[in-house]
Amino acid sequence: MEQENASDLAAFMAATGPIPGELRGDRIDRILDTVRSHLGMEIAFVSRYVEGDEREFTHMSSDLPLPHGAGHREPKEDSFCFHILEGRLPQLIPDAQAIPFARSLPITDILPVGCHLNVPLRLADGSVYGSFCALSRVANHEITERDMGVLNAFAELAVESIESELSEGVVQQHLADSIAAVMEKRQLTIVHQPIHSLVTGLPVGVECLARFPDAGTRGPDLWFDEAAQVGLGLELEMFAIRAALETLGALPEGRYASINASPDTILSGELHNLLHKVPSGKLVVEVTEHAHVTDYDGLAEALRGLSKNARVAIDDVGAGYAGLRHIVDLSPDILKLDMSLTRDVHLDKARHALSSAMVRFAAEIGANLVAEGIECAEEAAALAAMGIDYGQGYYYARPMPVVRAQRHMLGLPQEEEADSPVQVSANQMPMARTA
Repeated sequence: MEQENASDLAAFMAATGPIPGELRGDRIDRILDTVRSHLGMEIAFVSRYVEGDEREFTHMSSDLPLPHGAGHREPKEDSFCFHILEGRLPQLIPDAQAIPFARSLPITDILPVGCHLNVPLRLADGSVYGSFCALSRVANHEITERDMGVLNAFAELAVESIESELSEGVVQQHLADSIAAVMEKRQLTIVHQPIHSLVTGLPVGVECLARFPDAGTRGPDLWFDEAAQVGLGLELEMFAIRAALETLGALPEGRYASINASPDTILSGELHNLLHKVPSGKLVVEVTEHAHVTDYDGLAEALRGLSKNARVAIDDVGAGYAGLRHIVDLSPDILKLDMSLTRDVHLDKARHALSSAMVRFAAEIGANLVAEGIECAEEAAALAAMGIDYGQGYYYARPMPVVRAQRHMLGLPQEEEADSPVQVSANQMPMARTA
């Protein structure tokens, strides 16, 4: 019998293979489908016990038009599963009508319940999570202990997936708590990185960048990506954007600030509602390209709605998803060349040729070019010679506190006290998805 059960499991594992975390719920569904088919049952499900005196169906497999599916809750005392756990009913029931206590449960006649097999699901710490169950509406006296062995074996597989999901849930909750704490406790500083004219060398604006508490070990990209993973992406971005707008008052006359926004945030409509108060000419919205865009028409329409208050830039052109479609479909005012194109451009013929091609393209569509990641005079000179308008990078200025950036743009000497990072208020969270 053990060899046959092992064979059943081996066949299932060969068919399913390793399952990524996000698909483990699907794996439980497939386990239930396999069990139901193998045992000739009409229904198979996993349930869990929840707060109070209820149980919830988490996964359901059946070809029948059942009145309830996954997510349905009911009193646990109305179920076979609970009474099996309590020892009032056996795990293997060939015919529920033959057991007086089983016959007294309303579900026995409502469904009806004929043959019923059940395994309580116990986690590694010994606690009972719920039940793994297979049943049919008719009795089956040919069901055996071997079939119970099969159910037990597949229940163990289900427990492995459940344990993994619960562990991931703990991690996800920790991330959500950390992100919420950063917003609640204002654990962010805001910095500006100046953007300079490659022709005159003078600063023309800044990009607003975020610095989280662990800035020395992790970049802000990770915070925004993790926020998106736990469903707080929009909240964290909008929190940061509102803060970036609060720093506009530090800009000298004629200078602009650039903030980053993901396509999802732009499509949400919240950014449009926020920017109507911003003076025109003061702001550039950089469309970050770290996620695939599924609705270009909607994104283009949303950006047109922002155009009264802000110019539109495409960030990191030449890297990731920021390809030709970003540039063609979104009608940007500014193209920001990724440092992968500008780094060593004075030495690399391919980078030089690609950057030169972007100059011609930008001229055709009426867009300005900003070269990112400039680190030496030779790069700046080569890019200026091509006809690129603006640049930013360590050659001109590192990201710096708002007060230092203001003095930098005014051409004033820096003061010692300006070296300290600026701790921002509840409505002054910095916005950036780049280090």
